[in-house]
Amino acid sequence: MSFQSKEPADRMALFERRCRERGLAMTVQRRVVLEVVLARGDHPTAEQIYEDVKLRIPDISRTTVYRVLDTLVDIGVIGKPSHFGAATRYEPNVHRHHHLICIECGRVSDVEDDETVADIEPLMRKQAGDFAVLDYSIHFHGVCSACAAQARRGDI
Repeated sequence: MSFQSKEPADRMALFERRCRERGLAMTVQRRVVLEVVLARGDHPTAEQIYEDVKLRIPDISRTTVYRVLDTLVDIGVIGKPSHFGAATRYEPNVHRHHHLICIECGRVSDVEDDETVADIEPLMRKQAGDFAVLDYSIHFHGVCSACAAQARRGDI
């Protein structure tokens, strides 16, 4: 079971293992928050996750959801990509990948292209010089096909 598995059962098993390794309780709240993040196909904000979790646990607080999200990021079962605007977003995809960001609607999509990563790494190492790069992510900004179609129709 690797970080790269997208199977929910594998991801839940990783979550359980990480909780045991760190002495964390596998609470219902943690499980439900992780299930919600894994079930979404986008890069939801904490507020969007909270709204989805609230459907399953009506009395859960925002604070609890935010704390659980931080814990899930800390133990490496979800990612917290940055620079998508003002709202923090979360994603189930924790391996290195890049993002397409629509400047009209804000939709974020993953770029899963090993060739792109392979081409970028030597260039990055060359440009970094004596700077120790620990991680990186590339964000491509543009217009998604749905927004482009709306613009062609004059809806935007």
